[in-house]
Amino acid sequence: MKNVKFFGSIPAIVTPFEKNGDLDLPALEKLVLYQLKGGADAIVVCGSTGEAATLDEEEYSTVIKTVVKTVSGKVPVIAGAGSNDTKKAINFSLLAKAAGADGLLHVTPYYNKPTPNGLVLHFKEIAKAVDLPIIIYNVPGRTGSNVSPATIVRIAREVPQVKAVKEASGSLNQMMEIINETAKNGPKDFMVLCGDDSLALPLIALGGHGCISVVCNEVPKLFSEMIHRALAGDMKEARKLHYDLLGLMNVNFIESNPIPVKTALAMMGFIKESLRLPLTSIEDKNRAPIEKVLKELKLI
Repeated sequence: MKNVKFFGSIPAIVTPFEKNGDLDLPALEKLVLYQLKGGADAIVVCGSTGEAATLDEEEYSTVIKTVVKTVSGKVPVIAGAGSNDTKKAINFSLLAKAAGADGLLHVTPYYNKPTPNGLVLHFKEIAKAVDLPIIIYNVPGRTGSNVSPATIVRIAREVPQVKAVKEASGSLNQMMEIINETAKNGPKDFMVLCGDDSLALPLIALGGHGCISVVCNEVPKLFSEMIHRALAGDMKEARKLHYDLLGLMNVNFIESNPIPVKTALAMMGFIKESLRLPLTSIEDKNRAPIEKVLKELKLI
């Protein structure tokens, strides 16, 4: 298994599309290079921000291969491979490995609402089939069910390939429980990554290890600097950067992600403003707030 450490500033990049809905691979390469120049510690591809639910298997593999080729070994590439069907999750994990991914991001199964025992078995089966390190993705707002800290820790202990959690529950108390329990009783190398940009700084102050981020798409250098200053204990400067970016962090969720961030990146000239149904272009009333924040940060 690859020895990959999940920490720091990790952009969850969008998947650029042409106006007709086809993949826009040159725009994807340009965006990846922008992230590398900005100091990304890894790159997540084909996550929810990357509209993975609308990619077919060939497109999924193509996107990962393109990112892997562009990264050229500089940082790990982590592929979203989750499904609420364990067999499908394994299939996407195998595709991701074949495409060159260094790690996997697995959202906890949605809709089915598995029990803790079912969740443990789900991750055990994935780990048996694919020898890549795994990040659990707990995002109750998208899955419809929250995974308790006790279950996250149990998975980490019973499935050694599970090396981290992307915590998007919005509960710092829940994240603290995971950090505290793993620090005291193991696994001691388990990483807790924030799944909400605006909570990344407080989580690091409490012992977290970084963030899988949306706002990195637009401001990789500033966000990376914030994360790394926080990890180094320079909270004064990290806090300043946090507040500088807070308006952008918030406006990125004025509508469902990734609608606002793709709108912003189109305004910045990185991609075309193109999404796949059921996502649609941003409502007219929400364009002005995005444009205002981008101008304040001198991004347009």
